Amino acid sequence: MIPNDSLVLYKNRPALVKQTGSRLEIELEEGKTLKVRPKDIALLHPGPLLTLDELQPQTGDCESAWELLADDTITIDELAELVFETYTPATAWAAWQLVSEGLYFQGTPESITAYSSEEVSQRREARRLRAAEKQAWTAFLDRVINRKVVSEDNRFISGVEDLALGRTTESRVLRELGRNQSPQNAHSLLLELDYWSNRVNPYPQRLGLTLSAPAIDLPEIQDEDRLDLTHLPAFAIDDEWTSYPDDALSLEGARRLWVHVADVAALVFPDSPADLEARIRAANLHLPEMTVPMLPPEASERLALGLHDVSPALSFGLDLDSGAGIVGVKIVPSWVRVTRISYEQAEAMLPESPLDGIHSLAQDYEARRRSNGAVSIELPEVSIRIEDGQIVIRPLLPLRSRTIVREAMLMVGEAIAHYALREGIPLAFTTQEMAEAPELPDGLAGMYALRRFMKRSQLKSVSSPHAGLGLDLYTQATSPLRRYQDLVMHHQLRAYLRGDDLQGVQEILERLGAAEAVISSLRQAERLSCQHWTLVYLSEHPEWRGEGILVEKDGSQGTVLIPDLGLETRLYFRQDSSLNSRVPLVLGDLNIAELKAYFRIDS
Repeated sequence: MIPNDSLVLYKNRPALVKQTGSRLEIELEEGKTLKVRPKDIALLHPGPLLTLDELQPQTGDCESAWELLADDTITIDELAELVFETYTPATAWAAWQLVSEGLYFQGTPESITAYSSEEVSQRREARRLRAAEKQAWTAFLDRVINRKVVSEDNRFISGVEDLALGRTTESRVLRELGRNQSPQNAHSLLLELDYWSNRVNPYPQRLGLTLSAPAIDLPEIQDEDRLDLTHLPAFAIDDEWTSYPDDALSLEGARRLWVHVADVAALVFPDSPADLEARIRAANLHLPEMTVPMLPPEASERLALGLHDVSPALSFGLDLDSGAGIVGVKIVPSWVRVTRISYEQAEAMLPESPLDGIHSLAQDYEARRRSNGAVSIELPEVSIRIEDGQIVIRPLLPLRSRTIVREAMLMVGEAIAHYALREGIPLAFTTQEMAEAPELPDGLAGMYALRRFMKRSQLKSVSSPHAGLGLDLYTQATSPLRRYQDLVMHHQLRAYLRGDDLQGVQEILERLGAAEAVISSLRQAERLSCQHWTLVYLSEHPEWRGEGILVEKDGSQGTVLIPDLGLETRLYFRQDSSLNSRVPLVLGDLNIAELKAYFRIDS
């Protein structure tokens, strides 16, 4: 029986029994009373105890009691006698605190044993380490507050870095500092502590993307009959910094355009290790600081056009009539001799053969697409790259040479779509529904508004138009080194040309569906990375001044495009400010972690 006024243990804290019965009424340290079952408590001392305030700290010889106890088992009253030489409510509670402390003793009030010497030593060392860790943590937080962290703090800061990179969802450091648990806040703190420089780009890793190239061996390319097209001058036209061109153009006669594409399917087979890895990656990840390929680098080194004297290709011969309609398609594995030139070099060569003829075909084809409702959105674009440690932002000029390449790639996409439909080759069509846009303003403001009304393109197994391109049928197949969708198309075409079994529609959609799940993260990482490096550029050029163009107004606020930077910003304007007006700008504030740049109108 547990008497009134006795000392009991309730949830490892002392309690005073006020009333007995089937349920006991107990009083807790804060004065609150509860009714509990007898099995919920344990007797420490029968009392009488008038108040819990009597439980004052006691002085005793704990170590001697521990040594005397050895392997014996005792009760709480015996432990109190051993340590404090008396058994009272106060010494009973003090004895139980020694048990709860867990350094020398363990057990329950009815059965207490001593730890061995080895166990006590281990527990002392563990407590010493915990105390040292607590002291180090406290000192670290002080240094964080004072922005004076040292190298030994890296082990604590790594948790902040994990949050900034999206590896975890919370950080102990941010919690202790009372800051919101977000990757942006973690990024901001790392910048404040100089643990990261402005140049650390967290977005690819934050979105779960890998930054290493696939490490997979590729087989030797198989011997096969290839059409020798080395007598036709072939030009790979690309940006001057492009390392691995995957397409080139030739002209045969007046109206046959050859588009040569890197023959990746001759080396990367369906369901091979390289193919499975490419499916997971979906496409190359193009960042200002680097390009992460979806295929092993060996694939580009062996297959990219123009890297060797003669290159293997899958070539598409397109016969165009006088209205730029594609009236004939020839698809062959080939050998080509490719010359690499930049868009600027191609622009200068347009009056010369064969680029003049290719340009003429491209112009005719673009005119046909426009007459079929093609939508052209021409907004300022820039290229941002890190070259020799410097951030270089270049405008992408609307060169005619870029039009040539674009139109040639679209011709191939249209031709393959019709060819596959005619020959019964299952594939995925790239489609887009026509958007119904209201009457739009002129100039860049109209282009900006039109972009918002365009619907997203979709992959479908059934033929359907691509309204934005002005094409009745279209698929992508000209970049198998860089896009998995294009590689799948090449697998199908290669299998058809060899007479092998084709992948079914469902299998194709499953392959492309796996890649599509990653594409949005890739594109988001590329977009955010470009914004990041643009803001870093501005942080390194705080005196920046430039010009913006007002493209949208909403009351007193307006959206301004900044062509030289590829950015847009919101500003306040007078009511009479007109769309497409040019606005002198000066850089205001920057928040790199939040990807926010603030500008003001230069007076």
